[in-house]
Amino acid sequence: MDISTDRSRTTPVASPPSATPPVSGAAERRLSFPVAGLSCASCVTRVERALSGLPGAREVSVNLATGRAALTRSGSGPADIAGPAEIAGAVAGAGYAVPDVTTRLRLDGLSCASCVVRVERALAGVAGVGEVSVNLATGEAQVRHPDGLVTAGDLVEAVRAAGYGASPAPEAGAGDREARQALEARSLRRDLVAAALLSLPIVVLDMGGHLVPRLHGAVPGAAYLQAALATLVLAWPGRRFFLLGLPGLLRGHPDMNALVALGSGAAYLYSLAATLAPGLLPAGTAHLYFEASVLIVTLILLGRTLEARAKGRTGAAIARLMNLAPKTARVVRDGAETEVPLASLKRGDVVRVRPGERIAADGTVVAGTSYVDESMVTGEPAPVAKRAGSATVGGTVNGQGSLDLRVGSVGAETVLAQIVRMVETAQGAKLPIQALVDRVTGRFVPAVIGLALVTFLAWLAFAPAPALGHALVNAIAVLIIACPCAMGLATPTSIMVGTGRAAEQGVLFRNGTALQALRDVRVVALDKTGTLTEGRPTLTDLVPAPGFGDEAVLAAIAALESRSEHPIARAVVAAARARGLALPDPEAFETVTGYGIAGRVAGRDVAIGARRYMERLGVATDSLAAEAAGLAASGRSPLYVAIDQRLAALVAVADPVKAGAAEAVTALRAQGLVVAMVTGDDRRTAEGVARALGIAEVAAEVLPGGKVEAVQRLRAAHGAVAFVGDGINDAPALAEAEIGLAIGTGTDIAVESADVVLMSGDPGALVEAFSLSRAVMRNIRQNLFWAFAYNVALIPVAAGVLTLVGGPALSPVLAAGAMALSSFFVVGNALRLRRAGGRGAAASGARAALVERPA
Repeated sequence: MDISTDRSRTTPVASPPSATPPVSGAAERRLSFPVAGLSCASCVTRVERALSGLPGAREVSVNLATGRAALTRSGSGPADIAGPAEIAGAVAGAGYAVPDVTTRLRLDGLSCASCVVRVERALAGVAGVGEVSVNLATGEAQVRHPDGLVTAGDLVEAVRAAGYGASPAPEAGAGDREARQALEARSLRRDLVAAALLSLPIVVLDMGGHLVPRLHGAVPGAAYLQAALATLVLAWPGRRFFLLGLPGLLRGHPDMNALVALGSGAAYLYSLAATLAPGLLPAGTAHLYFEASVLIVTLILLGRTLEARAKGRTGAAIARLMNLAPKTARVVRDGAETEVPLASLKRGDVVRVRPGERIAADGTVVAGTSYVDESMVTGEPAPVAKRAGSATVGGTVNGQGSLDLRVGSVGAETVLAQIVRMVETAQGAKLPIQALVDRVTGRFVPAVIGLALVTFLAWLAFAPAPALGHALVNAIAVLIIACPCAMGLATPTSIMVGTGRAAEQGVLFRNGTALQALRDVRVVALDKTGTLTEGRPTLTDLVPAPGFGDEAVLAAIAALESRSEHPIARAVVAAARARGLALPDPEAFETVTGYGIAGRVAGRDVAIGARRYMERLGVATDSLAAEAAGLAASGRSPLYVAIDQRLAALVAVADPVKAGAAEAVTALRAQGLVVAMVTGDDRRTAEGVARALGIAEVAAEVLPGGKVEAVQRLRAAHGAVAFVGDGINDAPALAEAEIGLAIGTGTDIAVESADVVLMSGDPGALVEAFSLSRAVMRNIRQNLFWAFAYNVALIPVAAGVLTLVGGPALSPVLAAGAMALSSFFVVGNALRLRRAGGRGAAASGARAALVERPA
């Protein structure tokens, strides 16, 4: 079953960059884009007619075979040329659609939250672009736009115009990200070592004179030596701040690099003037601040280095997932084994997996038996038996047996690749809480520069002479202390670590917003069959009505049920075969949705279903009503059988409650959640299961469409609803609820309508999802509090407010150290989420062993 990362297609590398920029002036541009819904020649005509009517559109063509349209846009100005939104609207007006895609971009030059805001604004300003999300922690952007109408080149050009670097992200996003983070960490470490070695003599010369007054003047030309070393620090390891910060400052969009460049540059230039031309400065103010300028650079590089190392660990979970796939596979061709690179596998190849090896690809076992550790998919440590016909998932670990499997999916189609894409999508998401941060940080850096200027002028105006040095020092401290790095990292680092940890527990968030929405849920509505129960019912009772024999009835209904894939049908057929009954082929078969099935077997009309189906058919059930009530009270599901419009029998099936279901319900209630069951099963049966599990609210005998109404009633009574189901029959309810959670096992899972996927069938995974959501949101609040409180508390201190009451001043050096530690604190706090959750030490240990075991 396909696991989708988005409800529209996601393209790591979108269409090739355009040769021309987005429409401007008289630019001419040829566009080619897909059109969904084309089915005949008249469709082509309608779309061509709609596109031909657009301003500036010519050479319009629509190809039914490829499902694509093409047109050339030209005109004397933007007003004369249809934009992407108009083109998509024209296609929609004709009754078709241009599908959206999500393009991932790799960004260079991001350093703080204000950079994120500017890049998002630049991307959102590209005509046709819908949603935009820029993630500081990953250094990537996700942009949703109509396929073919906006290209990767348009997006890259917009980012570059904003002053940053961009390129389409390659397919292996996580591996590429890991390599880039390692390269950045090495570069920062190299610059840190250079800055520290060059700064040390300056600190010794300056601070030594304060500690031992006799050293003042003991080193000939000490000021010139400090100037030379400081020049090297700023021009070599510190150049990154000036190269990135000054262009943004000149464009009127300063960022964290601009603050560092202003602070260290001001201290350096002032000191240089005091060294080379002291007469230009007021008497008594020709002080040297070279040590401040170089220590600002050194300490901030130290913080960035620590931050880069910590950020590298935030994506550790997804990196481990990617490393689960083996590098090679052993293909069986003409009876001989040949080891080939994994990338060369093709669908249909037969692969041999020896004991203890990782399974190379998704496929089906064709020979051999074994037990396979699938905990990387399900989060459950218990090995799963595999035999001919069993499905396999690439990256899982084979046990003691040998298996031959036929490859079914390769590359990006495998479950592992789809899991990685899903986690990447969630990690790149922007939570609603981030909107507040964006509004604040968008204006924060200009405000800080303004505060620094006010601080400088206030000290000049009100401080006793000579005040110039004090004014400069305090203004620099304000610039440095207020860098908004921690604000930009507060949310994305927590999301990255939290979603990675969730993936290790078998909980996949299809989008990051589900993390926040899950925290706000007040009621959990659970489907019964397959969610709280095993979904594998067995026939427990057959009570024939007078005039009917049990074997004859069982043979008739089993023959009819053999055409159905419902779990109850399989239970009935299995019971008939266990008795050795011959099953004739049905002459007719019909499924009556929400009621039962009907058909014709051996010349007789047979119908099977709940009591409401018998009432619909006009078949009286009174004679077996007492038996049905007793069976339902014991937790079994009674079904009536009618043959030739007469009540023929009552059959009952029992679906055992899953191990851990009662504990999961208890844990959810302990978290203050209302737990309800929504099922189409008989009311008495549902209430019997609910009593055993401790569920007070039950909506039973609900038709598939009625589950949406049940969700609406629960919302009106209690608040936000999370619906938990199998993701197939429950799709409308999953979509209606604030949060939809699909529960299933391994590859047999449908998630198109769900926000969260619980890869195992263990109800404990549901508790895990809620616990992780709350842990992540709590961590984000802690990070945001630290980031904002830190700035609110220390900006006045840096400005020198405490000196008014005899308190200390904050030097630029201490400000740089405090700023660097603030970012490191935020990332370090997020890393604590790697220990969050966990359904038992044994399971956690098994998962850890799995992800750490070499391929």
